[in-house]
Amino acid sequence: MSQTLMTIREMCDTFDVTPRTLRFYETKELLAPIREGQKRLFTRRDRARLKLILRGKRFGFSLEEIRQLLDLYNPEEQHETQLVKTLEMGGRHLAELERQHAELEIAMNELEDHLRWTSERLAELNRHDAA
Repeated sequence: MSQTLMTIREMCDTFDVTPRTLRFYETKELLAPIREGQKRLFTRRDRARLKLILRGKRFGFSLEEIRQLLDLYNPEEQHETQLVKTLEMGGRHLAELERQHAELEIAMNELEDHLRWTSERLAELNRHDAA
């Protein structure tokens, strides 16, 4: 396959996704591969968009938010609108991840305390049974 076009198999191997995932993104109009009968050929643009989709998903963005950011792509304005919106959305997502992280820290500390107490209680019961 040429540098400019990739098959669905090559895309799957390169990005560690399933064909179903690629078809799903295509139905959501996030990717627009060239169709040759049943065959799909993905362009550099598709590869760049898939990288952004996967990164956005990893960061917790919804597909609609990702679509909005992708739709703002405009090289004529040096991507300023897209960058501003990314900064805005990313800031909100970072704040949410930080909140979730703080909640997880609390839950982990509470669980550690409970497990420590449980372990101590079991040790006491074992000492009592041994006596």
